Amino acid sequence: MCVSWSILYLDGSLTPQWPEFRGQRQKAYSETVVGRPVHESMEYTGRSVLPWFGAFRPDQISVQDCKAYIADRKQTGIQDGTIWTQLGKLRTCLNWAEKTGLIERAPYIERPSKPAPKERYLTREEIAQILAVDCAPHIKLAIRLMLSTAARVTAVLELTWDRVNFERDQINLRTGEGQRKGRAIVPMTQSLRAALMEARRAALSNYVVEWAGGPVKSIKKGFKAAAVDAGLSDASPHVLRHTAAVHMAEAGIPMDEIAQYLGHSDSRITASTYARYSPEHLRKAASALEFG
Repeated sequence: MCVSWSILYLDGSLTPQWPEFRGQRQKAYSETVVGRPVHESMEYTGRSVLPWFGAFRPDQISVQDCKAYIADRKQTGIQDGTIWTQLGKLRTCLNWAEKTGLIERAPYIERPSKPAPKERYLTREEIAQILAVDCAPHIKLAIRLMLSTAARVTAVLELTWDRVNFERDQINLRTGEGQRKGRAIVPMTQSLRAALMEARRAALSNYVVEWAGGPVKSIKKGFKAAAVDAGLSDASPHVLRHTAAVHMAEAGIPMDEIAQYLGHSDSRITASTYARYSPEHLRKAASALEFG
């Protein structure tokens, strides 16, 4: 059986033109990921992917179609990393459709090469610079949370006070939906504890990072302004998570512990990115090459 890509995807904006598809359930894949971060990101990706692939049956998608999509995206200034992610989500949906029997076989989805991981992270001097910036309290608190918990910005903005345990000095970055991507239960540092206690006294809502008595959807503009004021115009919120992991690795923290902080289910994923920052990385191997 073949079904239109738009049936598998999220927004259902393209209605299948073939009579045999009419009345079939739209947003099939979407219903399996409701409440997870991927739900929102897939819907956003659909705005780019659907105009190209929405009218195809899966068996009609060819490598040339994928290459044409890649060329078009690049021409509009989209980076390889974004294109790689977009086509990866297309592939995820189609593979899911094959596994669940909606289609007989998922087509091969050609993607550009995955870019190398970004190396940018903040030194201790740069961390001091951004923490010293005079910015809105919720921006400063979000920055400190990301640096001290290695959390993604989404996890920080979704953090509520009921998951901040001052008695145990722990922060639960998970939600009631279970362990979501990159979420863990981590201890508080003393400096973060002091910042959180001050924020708790002034809190007007159950959200740790709040503005005008309510949750904050994005700190993109506020963070950018703070980074520019600190002389770190190339920094982004994700750089703070990377920074936390690098500094743990440089301190010789074992990869499995860093993996727990980052919410990685497999420490090999952590090691593939951060092992090279450890002072012990390949040290034993290097000792075998001491010939002088």
